[in-house]
Amino acid sequence: MNRALRFLAPWLVLSLLAGGCGAPPSEGDENPSVAAPCDDGGSPFAGRVVSFTPGDFAGFGQERFPDIVLGPPHGGGAIMGSLDVLSLGKQGEIVLELTSLGVVDGPGVDLLVFENPFGTFVETGVVAVSEDGQTWHEFPCESSNRTGGFPGCAGVKPVFASPDTGVSATEPSVAGGDGFDLATLGVSRARFVRIRDSGSNYYGSTSGGFDLDAIAVVNGSPVCAWR
Repeated sequence: MNRALRFLAPWLVLSLLAGGCGAPPSEGDENPSVAAPCDDGGSPFAGRVVSFTPGDFAGFGQERFPDIVLGPPHGGGAIMGSLDVLSLGKQGEIVLELTSLGVVDGPGVDLLVFENPFGTFVETGVVAVSEDGQTWHEFPCESSNRTGGFPGCAGVKPVFASPDTGVSATEPSVAGGDGFDLATLGVSRARFVRIRDSGSNYYGSTSGGFDLDAIAVVNGSPVCAWR
């Protein structure tokens, strides 16, 4: 017998050995020692706005903020820019959190960022990612290289994905938008996405600068499994 039990009253010893310290759990009771399963099949879109710092000439879309940048994109196609956007203004910045599916490094494009370019009208943004919201990794954006197609920038390619058309927002071959590969930065996963107007765009009225529609995870895993 355990030495500690020898000094207890006989009735208590019997109770402890028999596991009689309370009624047995009823069927369906949760066992607090067993972690809940991580079964978040999850949304591939941003679930929360962490911060938004508008620049000069921002304003368009703010009456529907933050919902306007959460969820799927509403692309207008190759010749029409979507109005389902938030204008960041000159060097304005927004930070989004992926609350369901985080982006992970996989084959090819891992993350898509959607603006509303059409024809030759392009407004560029600089994209950065972070796992913890503190340490950031920024994709190089050549916002002055128009002839080269603005390598590394968001806001360049038209958006076709939309719930209205049924075009998938997580399939780079049809979605449109601009793709980003975490391998470019040597990053394995990220839960936060920061987008900053490049400062090299058109400014005026209240719709100046980069116009954010949405972001979408292409390669991802549930963030509940990261903690």
